Amino acid sequence: MKAAYARYILRFKEPAVTSRQTMTVKETYFVRLEDEHGCAIGECGLFRGLGCDDIPGYEQRLAMVCRDLSHGVMPDMADVPSIRFGVETALACLEHGNPWRVNDTGWVDGLIRMPINGLVWMGSKREMLERIDRKLDAGFRCIKIKVGAIGFDDELDLLRHVRKRYRPEELTLRLDANGGFATEDVMECLKRLSDFSVHSIEQPIKAGQYEAMARICDESPIPIALDEELIGLNRVADKAAMLDAVKPAFVILKPSLCGGLTGTREWKRLADERGIGSWITSALESSVGLNAVSQLACELYGDSCFPQGLGTGGLYVNNIDSPLRQCEDYLTYNTSLAWSMPVLQWNIP
Repeated sequence: MKAAYARYILRFKEPAVTSRQTMTVKETYFVRLEDEHGCAIGECGLFRGLGCDDIPGYEQRLAMVCRDLSHGVMPDMADVPSIRFGVETALACLEHGNPWRVNDTGWVDGLIRMPINGLVWMGSKREMLERIDRKLDAGFRCIKIKVGAIGFDDELDLLRHVRKRYRPEELTLRLDANGGFATEDVMECLKRLSDFSVHSIEQPIKAGQYEAMARICDESPIPIALDEELIGLNRVADKAAMLDAVKPAFVILKPSLCGGLTGTREWKRLADERGIGSWITSALESSVGLNAVSQLACELYGDSCFPQGLGTGGLYVNNIDSPLRQCEDYLTYNTSLAWSMPVLQWNIP
């Protein structure tokens, strides 16, 4: 096997704002594996400022992984989930003899379309109102709104605007705080948000506060979904201990952040055993990573009508041209379209 990697900078059409940070570019890496049967590419979706593998020397670590693979050695990648995701994706595609097929779900055959939520990024109140209206007009039956950054009263106004147009049985409303609420204020905020029939809220306080989060999960009028709380837990025992201590209603599975394909399957199994719900969310990958995440969602959730948190590929001005397309509130794979990778500077360690 020959392994190589390339760095790529994705550029947002407009700044992507959360309660943590504002992003105008997204750094990512591609890994290319070749053997006598063919070639496949996976995406190592490094997430600066969030991933546990945002470490000095990330590129050097990726080079070492590629060197090991070229020498027939499977490296230990448990502590670098984004690299593990890219490598596992490329290996799976080689195994299936198709550079874009991760599993046999039928996704790349265009047989499955995945229901998705419409993500509303933070901005000014006016910008968010416009974005919400665009999602609603596009036919989304589930939208996710980022909260915790523009002013709580303004955010309540946004939710009030949504509920004036659509009743809870017509539109599912998810919220994502990205840890933006103060621990001492969070319960009052959750009580006020619950007036709008919210399906769930992700990560209301910063990760790592197990005792406080367990209390919130127990007392909140809105079901709590854990997101950032999963990042950095790479051993099965640590994952199980966190779930047992906090007891959330849901966990959000992001393969680039939660251990690649293998780690995500592991999280899903542990959650299922405890009666904890889950869904998969992409983490700002390009179309290459999104294709793999979508296939994993098909594998784990089948043709469930429960909306997944999959992106649409429309955030970037220079995304990878692919067959992935949004049709109403579904993500689909259009077999009449082709992949077109840009010219990349491949590094061969």
